[in-house]
Amino acid sequence: MNPETNQLTERIIGAAIEVHRELGPGLLESAYQRALAHELNLRGIKFEEQKSCPVRYKELLLDNAYRLDFLVEGKVVVELKAADALLDVHEAQVLTYLRFTDCRVGLLFNFRTTLITKHGLRRLAL
Repeated sequence: MNPETNQLTERIIGAAIEVHRELGPGLLESAYQRALAHELNLRGIKFEEQKSCPVRYKELLLDNAYRLDFLVEGKVVVELKAADALLDVHEAQVLTYLRFTDCRVGLLFNFRTTLITKHGLRRLAL
């Protein structure tokens, strides 16, 4: 990961930590998404929310096949969860998004944990 992208992911992680610190682990994913969008705005981080992610299969294009929670500065895919635990399927989801967006780095956050930095964060790269 290049230094610029690494710095960006650290800024995103800082924003997610702030949201988790303020709201705690008991809300729905949609609440964390709105709060993280607000926090990213406060920090001057550019992003697209609920970004359409088309899937290409041979000559077939499936528009709106998926929606990314966030695409940050066109470089980092951010996926949010509010689940009992992060599962392999959640990581696979982010890796799939990376493939179809041509991004190299993804962040997966689970806000339903007491320590987001220890149990609720995965940084994934292609």
